[in-house]
Amino acid sequence: MQETILSLSPSDWADYELLDTGGFEKLERFGQFILSRPEPQAIWDKSLPDHEWKKQAHAHFAKEKNNPEKGQWEQLKKMPHNWSISYENKEGLSLKLNLAQTSFKHIGLFPEQAVNWDYLYSKIKSSPVANPKVLNLFAYTGAASVAARAAGAEVTHLDSVKQVVTWSRHNMESSGLEGIRWIVDDAMKFIKREARRGNKYQGIILDPPAYGRGPDGEKWVLEEQINEMLKVCAEILDPENHFLLLNMYSLSFSSLIATNLIKTNFKNVRNAEHGELYLNDSFDKKLPLGIFYRFSSY
Repeated sequence: MQETILSLSPSDWADYELLDTGGFEKLERFGQFILSRPEPQAIWDKSLPDHEWKKQAHAHFAKEKNNPEKGQWEQLKKMPHNWSISYENKEGLSLKLNLAQTSFKHIGLFPEQAVNWDYLYSKIKSSPVANPKVLNLFAYTGAASVAARAAGAEVTHLDSVKQVVTWSRHNMESSGLEGIRWIVDDAMKFIKREARRGNKYQGIILDPPAYGRGPDGEKWVLEEQINEMLKVCAEILDPENHFLLLNMYSLSFSSLIATNLIKTNFKNVRNAEHGELYLNDSFDKKLPLGIFYRFSSY
């Protein structure tokens, strides 16, 4: 099995910029608005002084003392609660993505994933199968789903949270597209049913959280369940024409773990690439934001 080890970061994105990182925070520009948010990976010093961060930022996310994942936004300058940005690449992919300030510090977009949107668009455009069937698990607000649909795929988008599926539909419509199949369900339950039905997909996208809950309270723990999930994905992935994209964000994971998971669950893996996703700030500090593994039959 041939593999390419990569570190990938998006570039030439007019509507996004990582301005500075450090002190467990990141300063980012989304369109015309600048946000400062917590970032557990940014353990080094900031390049800009604190007063410059406050001067630039339109809003700052303040964590709750007892729950670092929850908190509230402090408005430092006037800005809307909801706004949108665009993403375009040289191959013709054009997305319009809707953003909002949430109580979990997220805004509906993970910018480091842009390199994977490019990969999906390119793979689907060059697929030997017309309108390949693509399944996006843990699909969140659906930028990957919309990119896949823009390339011509028949997309099934699954997430356990109804509100983010609605958000995804908004992203699809804003991007001038239609026809994505929306599923609110537990990812493991859904793919096991698909395996029993004998359904196959030419593409599978997995971006599982470290921890999560299904719509009926089903527990998800990445370390405990990702191996079983990949076993089932191997059953529903088209053996002849296929691609698979796996993302994992966990402070304890390396791409070698992803490599071992793929090797033990899939046969005849070809055109494999794995490594780290990161964002480069304007001072050339590289912020690691997860690992990926992707492979395809073509």
